[in-house]
Amino acid sequence: AEYLPEITNDSVCPVDAKEELLNECESIWQKMEECQSKLKVQGGKTLPKSDTTLSLLITRVKALQAEYNQWQKRTPEIISNNPDVLLALGKEELQKTKNDLEMVLATVQSKNEQLEEDLKREQQWQEEQEQVVDALNRIEEEMKTQTEQLSRKRALQQLQNKMSKVKSYKEGLLNALGEFLGEHFPIPENGGSTKKKKSFEKPAVELITLHEILEILIHKLMNTPHDPYVTINDSFWPPYIELLLRYGIALRHPEDPNRMRLEAFH
Repeated sequence: AEYLPEITNDSVCPVDAKEELLNECESIWQKMEECQSKLKVQGGKTLPKSDTTLSLLITRVKALQAEYNQWQKRTPEIISNNPDVLLALGKEELQKTKNDLEMVLATVQSKNEQLEEDLKREQQWQEEQEQVVDALNRIEEEMKTQTEQLSRKRALQQLQNKMSKVKSYKEGLLNALGEFLGEHFPIPENGGSTKKKKSFEKPAVELITLHEILEILIHKLMNTPHDPYVTINDSFWPPYIELLLRYGIALRHPEDPNRMRLEAFH
């Protein structure tokens, strides 16, 4: 509105210009009355009853065509040649245009303000949504980390439980084997039962049980699987060695008969 200067009515339309304009209006009004009187005298034609609507439309088309032709032939006329009248009319028209432009400008400014407020709200909503997404991503990462840790702990706990069961089962088997071997294969007497030595003579080597021989063979096979052979010494009672070899529990070295190993049953 600040760009549109105020239109003032400094020059008042003179009395002569007003009278001239009124006379022209009266003359035009008289001509209109004469034309209307002629139309009344001529009257309207009686339309056929068969197709009244079509006849009315044809008559209307002809009238519009005649009016169009008249407007095409007619040249624009100036309302008045008086410069004072033209100046007053121009100022009035400019004032109306100025008022219309001010209304349009106010409407556009109000619309722009509303759009700016909507834009701020949308930007704020977008920032809030981005913060929510970031928080959800962090929570997801934390949940993934916790899930992986729990999975590892669970797997480790299950493995420990299985190892504990295996150890318990192993201890049970070893205890049962030890009881069986202790009962049926006791510690052999030095020198066997064929010869009795004097009580004051000490045995050269202390013989070990079959259980101990099996433990030595098992530990050797598990600790050094690439070299599972054990050297047979004097503490190994020969009947126990023959028993192990005969029933396929142990095997001799193919090149050294003084060495043997446990059969790899696993």
